[in-house]
Amino acid sequence: MSDYEPDNIFARIIKGEIPCHKIFEDETTFAFMDIMPQSKGHALVIPKTGSRNLIDAKDAVLADLIVKTRRIARAILVATEADGFRIAQFNEPAAGQTVFHLHFHIIPVYEGIPLRPHGEQEADHGQLAALAEMIRAAL
Repeated sequence: MSDYEPDNIFARIIKGEIPCHKIFEDETTFAFMDIMPQSKGHALVIPKTGSRNLIDAKDAVLADLIVKTRRIARAILVATEADGFRIAQFNEPAAGQTVFHLHFHIIPVYEGIPLRPHGEQEADHGQLAALAEMIRAAL
């Protein structure tokens, strides 16, 4: 596996160099709306500590990150009234990873509504901002 690249898009989002629709931030974790969502409420949760993927992350980072992911998933369920959710996490290009900063996808699932392919269409930013606000309120 390759080394972590500290100038990746998620690291730049954490630094405030690239705008996002932020849901949550504390000293270790950052969560924001996916701009090319597979469903309404699709969000990303990332550690502020740089690691390329699950294998490279320190145990303490993973433990903290999964607890925060669960907390944010609960808020997404409340805010979106989804019927369930998926947690997705990819490691290396062969597995579908395109941003090489550890991240978990929280993808709400709605009965009878298929997921859209990821990365196909950018969402309306007004809708993303409104969803982010609803999720923050549910936290």
